[in-house]
Amino acid sequence: MYLDHHATTPVDPRVLDAMLPWFSERFGNAASRSHRYGREAREAVERAREEVAALIGAKAREIVFTSGATESDNLAIKGVMRGYGDGHLITQQTEHNAVLDPCRRLEREGFAVTYLGVDAEGRVAPDAVRRALRPETRLITIMRCNNEVGAVQDLAAIGLIAAEAGVLLHTDAAQGLGYVPLDVRALQVDLASLSAHKLYGPKGVGALYARREGAKRLPLVAEIDGGGHEGGLRSGTLNVPGIVGFGAAAALARAEGAAEAARVGRLRDRLWTALSRLPGAHRFGPRGGPSAVHPGNLMVAFDGVDSTAALQALGDAIALSSGSACTSAKAEPSHVLSAMGVPPTLAKGSLRFGLGRSTTEADIDRAAARVAEVVAALREDSPAARLRARGIDPDAVDW
Repeated sequence: MYLDHHATTPVDPRVLDAMLPWFSERFGNAASRSHRYGREAREAVERAREEVAALIGAKAREIVFTSGATESDNLAIKGVMRGYGDGHLITQQTEHNAVLDPCRRLEREGFAVTYLGVDAEGRVAPDAVRRALRPETRLITIMRCNNEVGAVQDLAAIGLIAAEAGVLLHTDAAQGLGYVPLDVRALQVDLASLSAHKLYGPKGVGALYARREGAKRLPLVAEIDGGGHEGGLRSGTLNVPGIVGFGAAAALARAEGAAEAARVGRLRDRLWTALSRLPGAHRFGPRGGPSAVHPGNLMVAFDGVDSTAALQALGDAIALSSGSACTSAKAEPSHVLSAMGVPPTLAKGSLRFGLGRSTTEADIDRAAARVAEVVAALREDSPAARLRARGIDPDAVDW
């Protein structure tokens, strides 16, 4: 049973059907303008560009295709700051490492970075963003939807603050695309990082939305040189099958996303209703609809249960994770939960459920029952649970 849709999603069969001809029958290079094969490929790329743009309320010429959201984040953050040559940027402590690591690199290069804290639900206060502004602030980068706890940030308020200050706003929108609404014009977003594989599209393809009009200056220095593809911002032969798949996935999300978000939201609530009956159950992140939290997200922990042991006990019967797939091999607690003030022993027990198109009510009921069995079994041998039974706080013990 696959309940890890925040890590990746399967390619929708309709997306695969759209992609297949471009692997063999229509294999042209989109940069080859002198013959039919190349022109067909270019036309397919441009149709996909229009679909991706339509999903987020952008214009097709504002979409730059990349290898994924990590590359898009790097291009946006390092590209803007290096384009200015100096200055200050603002982000938050709970960003994906695809944002945090470029920020740390820029710090080593002499740029100033402010890392804002979040509240107990994982949301940054717009007023904190306003207070962090400096005369030399060039960029604010705040994710649309958190990849661990599903918290949706108030980009409408932050976008207004950025616009009033004349500062660029970037958002990593990889998580939640197609489930959490994103209108870059309405939110006054200048740059947005997108990924196909979180949208039932193929891996290895993404996009950067980069605003092409407005009063704010948007300098962007390319990370990859050679060939001048994508308006000189991302050189390299275009992945035509992948881009076609991204376009098809975007079209499906635009047509079906709202109904699917409502469906998985009901399933998420059903799952939490069952799990919340277990003693010592904790839920992390906001409550509410898609304007507050990713409808398919549920991040939980249970007193006395370590996530590594729980995942091993669940085996392949239920595919879950303890947090971001990009950092799942690390032993330390989630930096997201730590920033939210979750105690380390509880954070180390976190389990992330990511519901998606394939998830059914029967899956939810089976998953809840199996998790309950695993939690009960692990608690019998848990050192933390034994300490609590003796009235000792495990967080006060030097392990």
